[in-house]
Amino acid sequence: MKIFAISCTRDKNLSPITRGLVNTLSSFGVDIKLLANQNSIFEAYQKGLNTCLAKDKDIIIYCHDDIQILSSHQSFIAALAKCTEEDVGIVGPAGTTHLGEDAVWWDVQRWRNGDHRGQVKHRAPDDLDQIVTTSYGDFGQVVALDGLFLAARKEVWDKVNLQKPTYFEGKWDFYDIHYTTTAHKLGYKNYAVPIDLLHYSNGELVGRDSWHNNRKAFIANTQLPIRI
Repeated sequence: MKIFAISCTRDKNLSPITRGLVNTLSSFGVDIKLLANQNSIFEAYQKGLNTCLAKDKDIIIYCHDDIQILSSHQSFIAALAKCTEEDVGIVGPAGTTHLGEDAVWWDVQRWRNGDHRGQVKHRAPDDLDQIVTTSYGDFGQVVALDGLFLAARKEVWDKVNLQKPTYFEGKWDFYDIHYTTTAHKLGYKNYAVPIDLLHYSNGELVGRDSWHNNRKAFIANTQLPIRI
């Protein structure tokens, strides 16, 4: 079994964070491919899948280029091993057991209700030297996962179909919710697993129109809520 990683980046002049990600994954034995200046995350992820020459049981990671992996090599591989279980679909560091009618996986009220799973670290917006840990809940099975890091066997991604749904307007948004709920509806079990990540982002892209437009389109074309 081989492990591949695919990530989109704005240009070929890599930031220190992206260079660090490449170095870490490479040291873990992961074959990482960076795709610069892409027109769509859906097209880029399909292109990456087509060109990496992976076999059905190989693991493909799709991740942001602005993350730092804090897990040790051993713990990282151990977490990814969940992907090798035949009934498992997609794994990542954080998600929810209950995707409500608003299709917002990190909904605060459902977080308070204990519906969310996993953990992500990020830089504090007012103090870049401070690391803030967002603990959503215990690791475990979920219906939807955050897109900063998603991993699955190639055969799972093939069945999910990485192409952009025709009803999506935006080319960069809501792919994670679409992919992971599709895997769930196909009968796979998705999981939030202990992959220790530091995300150099505060989720500002959620405010852009294309995110909201794709969310509305997803709601209009999906029977919600979805829950375990």
